[in-house]
Amino acid sequence: MLTVTDIKYIRQEVNQKGRKYAEVARQMNHDERTVKKYADMEDWSEERLKTTRKPRVMGKARPIIDKWLEEDATKKKKFRRTAKRMFDVLVKDHGYEGSYRSIREYVRKKKQQMGHSTEAALPLESMPGTAQVDFGEAPFVYRGRSIDLSYLVLSFPFSNTFYFQVFQSQNRECFLEGLKRIFHHLGGVPKTIRFDNLSPAVKKVLPYGERLLTDEFERFVLHYGFSTEFCNPGSGNEKGHVEAMVKYIRNNFLLPEIHVADLERLNETFWTAAEEDRNRKHYQKDELLSELFEEDRKALLQLPEKSFECVRYEECRPDKYGLVKIDGRQYSTSPRFAKSTILAKISYGTIEIMTAEHESIITHARLYGEDKKSMKWQPYLELMAKRPMAIKYTDFFEQLPVNWKEYIDSCTVPEKQEALRLLSVLLKQHDFSVATESLKIASTHGHPSAESIKQVFYQLINGRSDRVSLDIRRDSIPPMPPASRGSTHYDKLFESKRQIVHTF
Repeated sequence: MLTVTDIKYIRQEVNQKGRKYAEVARQMNHDERTVKKYADMEDWSEERLKTTRKPRVMGKARPIIDKWLEEDATKKKKFRRTAKRMFDVLVKDHGYEGSYRSIREYVRKKKQQMGHSTEAALPLESMPGTAQVDFGEAPFVYRGRSIDLSYLVLSFPFSNTFYFQVFQSQNRECFLEGLKRIFHHLGGVPKTIRFDNLSPAVKKVLPYGERLLTDEFERFVLHYGFSTEFCNPGSGNEKGHVEAMVKYIRNNFLLPEIHVADLERLNETFWTAAEEDRNRKHYQKDELLSELFEEDRKALLQLPEKSFECVRYEECRPDKYGLVKIDGRQYSTSPRFAKSTILAKISYGTIEIMTAEHESIITHARLYGEDKKSMKWQPYLELMAKRPMAIKYTDFFEQLPVNWKEYIDSCTVPEKQEALRLLSVLLKQHDFSVATESLKIASTHGHPSAESIKQVFYQLINGRSDRVSLDIRRDSIPPMPPASRGSTHYDKLFESKRQIVHTF
């Protein structure tokens, strides 16, 4: 015996999506004749016998309740009106004279109808507040290199509008970060979003249209409270609107290739670009897109109080050099954590290395593209100070600014040790720019000690670097009176003392 859900699924797959009876029968493990029977059935008149006469007393109450239910559909369940609350307000403010039972039954049936309309997979184009999502790719010159970058598009079929953000990858963290940014810029969340079977969202496609979601995406959906719809495998046309928007955005906003050094700053400009694009009429409805988008906006769900943290955690074990591998790329930790267990906090833009107790060790910019290794040398400098002669054979020495290379080359072995210990302290909170400026100033009068570099460094960061230099030259010193020597000076002293005694 087929359930109502099974029958709905058969009719949707055969009649709306054009799939063959045999294909659906094999998928559902039913006889092909059974599938054909329910797919082709046209007369459902038996249900008409169950209709009942609508009570006249509900006439004025129905449009009020309908409005309340539409308003509540955008809110969390705990913030929605109950049937009892509706009844009380109708009696108090609208003079309702019917029974509570009538209100309760009407609310129940109306909610079923609203839920049914969502489950029936009607075209998303006709429903305000629904959206579609997909990734696209476009060429960029990013930090001097010609590469293809991904951009996440969220489109609204009802108003034919969109938002998009550019990322360096289509991974889970970029996918969730892009959605979160768009939700918070919108100030609301689409009620229903249709996706392709993107790997950041879907682990596995199950029978009967079900999906096994990734843990992070499932928590993201629960956090923001929207409903998900997924296309059938190989049926990208089921999200045709967003695919059209992907092409439109590439052609109108991303070509020819954009030269970009700061991706975050570039993404800020795309909010305005998407909104200015709405100053044109809809291709069918003969209304401005901006006006239609307001209907989409009104139908959005409320944002949760807290934003979702788009990160994942991985337990890792660094090798003997303190290097850990994440997504096929190497990141440095610290020599003291070699061969031990650490925790990696992974976001779309950073990799933070932490102890098992969640104490931060070091933070890296996340690597993409051809970059395979990120090395932060500061935690290794204390170890280098114990073997200073080996520094010339490390990548760290090659990455040093020229001033520091020349300085370390001219140091004795003990001075090299002091310089490396000093750098391990200076580079904890500051980059090489301040340390290099300190070295330049301290070297004004010759080869400086590590202590003198340190003093200049702290003067610079504390804002006491502007000192008036005294021009002390021999010809700038005023002439001193000639000095005379002899015992006569003592006689004059004793005479002055005797005069003081006689005054008493």
